[in-house]
Amino acid sequence: MTLLTSVREVQIPLLAAMLLGACGTKLVQVLRAGPVGVAFGPAALFPAHLRKPAALALCSVELGLGAGLVLTAGKFGAGPPATAIRLASCLLFVVASCALIELRANRPEVGCGCFGEVSKAPVSTRALTRSALLALAGLATIGLKPIGPPTSMAAIQLVAILFVEMLLIGALSPEIGESLVRLGYSEPCEFRDVPAQRTLAALHRTRPWRRYSPLITSDTPVDVWRELCWRYVVYPSSHEGSPAELVFAVYLQQRRPAVRAALVASATGQVLPWPVAPSRRGRVRLRYAPEAPQLGAGVAATAAPVRTDMPVSTDV
Repeated sequence: MTLLTSVREVQIPLLAAMLLGACGTKLVQVLRAGPVGVAFGPAALFPAHLRKPAALALCSVELGLGAGLVLTAGKFGAGPPATAIRLASCLLFVVASCALIELRANRPEVGCGCFGEVSKAPVSTRALTRSALLALAGLATIGLKPIGPPTSMAAIQLVAILFVEMLLIGALSPEIGESLVRLGYSEPCEFRDVPAQRTLAALHRTRPWRRYSPLITSDTPVDVWRELCWRYVVYPSSHEGSPAELVFAVYLQQRRPAVRAALVASATGQVLPWPVAPSRRGRVRLRYAPEAPQLGAGVAATAAPVRTDMPVSTDV
């Protein structure tokens, strides 16, 4: 196997990986966005009501061409089908290069959108060079004979060529830096967008809920609100015949959130002792609320004092 043949064969898995990866990242952003929320890359050149259909069409084309390159690489797709798929891949990157040039001239603030939301940086010379090189890679695959199992030496050569090309593509990809920034960034808990339903689901899986939920008189909370990193959930309860409220404070994190609970009087907001419960051996055992400061009526107690000068936002 000559070096030129090895270089041409490497382009097929490289192009297939680029197309399938681009399709997957775009599809994730399309599904997360609203009906007119897709405004990445060339889709931003379309009217607002056509952006999502245009993005879905581009994802479909990339998916079809990526899968077609893999299926037609061997003897199964040799001949006209393989030639058609490879020619279409080359034309796609040529059109993409032209679209990026148009986007850079008319919408310089918009990213190329090549890999969805991680391609938010404005179109640069590196992105244009990458697209042009991928078009040349697609052109190099046209007329290539079916790829068979390589020998051990040929496999080493193919892996080396693929490694060098991946380094080149990485150097021309602004998305690498953006991905590294996202991996190293931890969003402060005060700004985390955690829906109330997710907090309730997490609460119902905790030990404090299993321990204190028999005290509630209704499965529906009477109040839910958030303060910084904590969400408070209030359920109706009773204490020695008087109205009371069972308050849970749930820390906003994805897994195993910290939970604090308190039983307070509805009229005065005073923290009440937990009702007595007989132990298994017949002795009387008292359950006390976690150590907490005295708060106003209907307000839960947390492990740390709550600052009264902080704003309170209701999110129900």
